[in-house]
This record gives sequence, structure tokens and C-alpha cells, in this order.
Amino acid sequence: MTTGDRSFGPGAAIALTLGSAFLWGVAHVATDRRKTGFALMVTHVLLLAVVITAVTAFGTQVLALAVQPFWLTALSVALAVVALAWSAVIVRSFLLVRPEPANSAGRVLTTAFTAALCALVLAPTAYAARLAYLSRDVVDSIFTAEMTPIVADDPWNGATRINFLLIGADSAPGRPGVRTDSVTVASVDTATGDTTLFGLPRNLEQVQMPRGPARQRFPNGFSGDGPDTPGLLNEIFQYAEDYPEMVPGVRHGQRGPTLLKQTVSGILGIPVTYYAMVDMKGFAQIIDAMGGVKVTIKQPIVYGKYREGHLAAGTRKLSGQEALWFGRSRTDSDDYVRMGRQKCLLYAVAKQADPVTVLNSFEKLAAATKRAISTDVPKNLLPPLIELSDRVKDARIRSLSFVPPLINTASPDWSLIRAKVAKALADRPAVRGPARPKAPAAAQGYDRPIALDAACH
Repeated sequence: MTTGDRSFGPGAAIALTLGSAFLWGVAHVATDRRKTGFALMVTHVLLLAVVITAVTAFGTQVLALAVQPFWLTALSVALAVVALAWSAVIVRSFLLVRPEPANSAGRVLTTAFTAALCALVLAPTAYAARLAYLSRDVVDSIFTAEMTPIVADDPWNGATRINFLLIGADSAPGRPGVRTDSVTVASVDTATGDTTLFGLPRNLEQVQMPRGPARQRFPNGFSGDGPDTPGLLNEIFQYAEDYPEMVPGVRHGQRGPTLLKQTVSGILGIPVTYYAMVDMKGFAQIIDAMGGVKVTIKQPIVYGKYREGHLAAGTRKLSGQEALWFGRSRTDSDDYVRMGRQKCLLYAVAKQADPVTVLNSFEKLAAATKRAISTDVPKNLLPPLIELSDRVKDARIRSLSFVPPLINTASPDWSLIRAKVAKALADRPAVRGPARPKAPAAAQGYDRPIALDAACH
């Protein structure tokens, strides 16, 4: 092809087309279409500047948009538009610099190269659009559409701390209903992100019930569903689901979480606002989707009813099934040792779920998350929650478990529990960052909160 006195061979055509893919307008300038070429260049540079600035300077805010269905849809459309525009620039650049018709071999070569170049542009943007669609599906599936009132610019409405109930549920075959064998409250400082985890053992007895129908039925503490049940904390969730009158006006599937939140609020003396429940088998699938999770096993863990396996001591990467046994096994140990391992497992998963890992396994993670997690966190709270989680990531996470000898689970001292909670929340760490306790953190109970990263290594 000639433009004025110019003609381009296959090598020059490929170079100019490739250059136009990296900087729009190169081929236009080379063919004396300078106004169009410079306009394309400016457009491309501005587009790249906006993307780089958004990711580097406003990463958290962009991530907050990425959990809102409307913006996820807008992102999908924007990616499609950019991909088509980019491909159109590549094709037009090729048409401007392709070899003359007489050079048939050169035309075939440059045409094939241009098609491959367009595919390289379209494939990642199509994949990104797919991720945006999956993200919207996950948000719509897990989070409630109910709106939380937000006063002015403060999503927490003046609260200095927000308390989340984290539940590990076991609904294994042969065991009727859902047993909440892991009950933890994460109390997060809304300004700093400093977090204290309060762990309650599954076998707490005589649990004080909240005022209303639950207190009327169990005035002396929860005693279970008849003489054949022990009346433990981990039975309350399913009891509420089986007896709707315990939580009037609450729909099926939310009665258990509602009553458990109210009960735990009374035990700890702090308002529990939201819950998130993870099915243990689904949790194993999430870990497999991540490619495993690395933990430090301090002592060999035997698992299985017939001691059919064990996890060797040391730092190693666990599969989903192995992680499940790490968090569930009580062979040669007890509930309280298991509680400590569960917290360490959650801590390890949170720290190792880096963006690269999540991106590489996003589709599997999305499917496993939809099956494994339920919550009552509303969609409109997700953006501020993302910003809060960013602060939590860099803040101190401490843990306080109410287990023997601190607490007698058969006859708990509720006043002592509430006093310990109040003291733990009043004590602000003097130094930010990880802190090592003077003595090893035993799983047999703590008189004061300990740094979780120290307890898990």
C-alpha cells in the first residue's frame, strides 16, 4: 500500500500495527493523519492515566465500587466498550499500513498478526467482564437487599465499634439440623480497625436467653429440646429454626441467626449487629479453590473416629479436607484446643487470600463462597465495610476465649464474662503492630487478650 510516496512492507506494517496497540495513533501519524493520530494518542494516555491513578491512589474506593451490583454492571459495559474501541484502533491501523495487494504473502501474514493482536486485547477484557459478572452474582446471592440507614457521611451512625458474629456451622450427614460449633464475635474499632475476637465455647450451659419469648420459655437458662439434649450454646441456632414462636416475625433461615445474635449480645454485654456463617464443608471448598492454606501445627493432630489419619507437626500447606480436620478434630484434645486452632485457621486464610490468589481462582472461589457463606450484611454497607476491612488488615487482631479455667462452662459466671469484655475493649494497645506475649498462649483460657498472630506461630 502506498500513502503519498510511502509504502509499507510486512515488517513495517507489523511494527506499526503493534505500536498502535500500545499507543493509539502511531499508524495514523506514520501515514500523515496527524490530527487523528495525536487525538488517539491523547485519548489513550488519558485513559491509562485514569486507570493507573484509580488503582494506585484510590484502590480501596475502587474496590468498594466493585462490590456494588450497579457498578459491576457498569464495569462490564465499560470493559466491553474499551475492548471494542481498542480492537477497532488496531484494525484501522492495520488497514492504513498493510502491504500492497501485490504482496499477497505479506498481506496474509499481517492479517493473521492483526487478528492475533485483537484476540490478545479481547481475551483479558472478556475475562475481566466475566469476573465482574461473577462478582455481581456473588453479591446478589449472599448479601441482603435490605438497606441500612446511613446518617450523613458516617456509615456506622456514630458507633465507635461494630460487632460481627462469626459462626462455623456443621451440618454433617447423620446429624440433624445445624450445629454452631464455632461462635466468635469480632469487635472492630471503626476508626482504627483494631479488632478483638471473643470466642465462646460450643458447650456453654445454662445460657441466658434474651428478653421475650425465649426468656419466657427458658427463664433459668437454655436447657435444650427435651431431656435427651444437653442444652448447649451450639443448639440454640437450630432450636430457633424449629420453633418459630421463639423469634416472632422473623422468616425461616433467619430465626437461628437472629436468636443467636441476641443471645450472644446478652452473654458478652455488647450489641451484635451482623452475622456471617460459614458451612464447614463449604469452607474446605474455599480453601481448595485458594490452592490450600499454610498453617503452623504445633503438635501432631490425630483425626477421625477410628484415628484413621493425622497431621504432622510443622509449618505446611493444608488441603481443604486437611484444614477441615485441623479446625474440627478433638481426638487427643478438647473443644478449647480446637477453638484456638479454628481462630488460627481463619487468621491464616484471611492473610493468605491475596489479590493474585483470589484472581487466579476467582470462579472456583465464587462458586464455593455462594455455597458456604450466609450473612445478613446489607449490600449498601459493603463499600464502607471494604474500607473498614482495609484498616483491619493493617491493625492489631487480638483474641480472648472464654474457656476453662477462666470460665466454668457448666456454670458460667456471666458477670465475669461481661466484665472481661468491657476491660478488653477499654484497653487500647499502646503499640501498633504484632506483639509477642511473654508466655506462650495456651488454649486453656486467657485472662487478657493476646495478639492472634503471636498465638498462631
